[in-house]
Amino acid sequence: MRTSLCDRLGIDLPIIGFTPSEHVAAALSRAGGLGVLGCVRFNDAAELDRVLTWMDENTGGRPYGVDIVMPAKIPAEGTQVDLAKHIPEGHRAFVDRVLKELSVPPLPDDTDERAGVLGWLHSVARSHVEVALNHPIKLIANALGSPPADVIGQCHDRGVPVAALAGKAEHAVRHVENGVDFVVAQGYEAGGHTGEIASMVLVPEIVDAVDVPVLAAGGIGSGRQVAAALALGASGVWMGSMWLATEEYLQTMGESVAMQQALVGATSSDTVRTRIYTGKPARLLKTRWTEAWAAADAPEPLPMPLQNLLVSHAHNRIHAANDPSVVSMPVGQIVGRMNAVRPVAEVVADLVSGYEEALSRLDKTR
Repeated sequence: MRTSLCDRLGIDLPIIGFTPSEHVAAALSRAGGLGVLGCVRFNDAAELDRVLTWMDENTGGRPYGVDIVMPAKIPAEGTQVDLAKHIPEGHRAFVDRVLKELSVPPLPDDTDERAGVLGWLHSVARSHVEVALNHPIKLIANALGSPPADVIGQCHDRGVPVAALAGKAEHAVRHVENGVDFVVAQGYEAGGHTGEIASMVLVPEIVDAVDVPVLAAGGIGSGRQVAAALALGASGVWMGSMWLATEEYLQTMGESVAMQQALVGATSSDTVRTRIYTGKPARLLKTRWTEAWAAADAPEPLPMPLQNLLVSHAHNRIHAANDPSVVSMPVGQIVGRMNAVRPVAEVVADLVSGYEEALSRLDKTR
């Protein structure tokens, strides 16, 4: 399964895994891939620094990366209180009503709410870059296109390559023109923010359009799919959803049992692409929460980052409620293959063996 990407990043397998869990990221790096830690959940730069220090100590000297969120269109900056003034009262009333109808209890008064609301702002993302570059990271990826030129230059000055996600070939070309080193071709099937072109079409289009390594993302959860991605011209794969149903994920998000129950019980038809999570189109697990937002009386989602700010407290309440029918979680259509909670190393081993079996089948067709 080794490709030129492995030599460039110092890894054994061309498997890049995005995850908000440092335990998953570290386990993937130890298994021979590249764990990429999502930073958007960190409002506090000091907390991110502590987590990356833990990564330094628990990856066995193996490479790892980080993922930041810098929208191409810079949202209004300000404090959480300032931004909250732009949220219509009707939207707040709708969220409160839906939570009541879904029997989602309030949080206890002493609850330390999950972070991530301000991680969508450029100022916070820039602090993530500053912290990350003080650690031995091997990649910085931006989930929403090319980072600003000065951020790319800052990374290159430290010898750290930059990756950016693209849902169209024209986006990929623009990323490379801006100085990005890797393009993540993310198809319609993917979880989280995603475009409208399916991976089978998108990956070869982007491979043909740029002269940098391309990572295939969206709908990848087996060795056969890794083989298909490489056959389409990709240098490796970028996976996110599969790591949600791992034992290590619970080590970071210990109260996510209901979420994993929902994922394991879902089929590939049980997702929906909607703007209700962040304000930009993102694929989520279909639940009673997403159905409420699809109802005729639901308001239109707000633009980023206001929608994230609107629903952040609701997501914390939903998360604490531990009701599989209500969870709010980005996940791709590959959820239909996530039928059990397993260790990261076992997932990686299955990817490798499935890849080898796929190549063997192809040899027999000659």
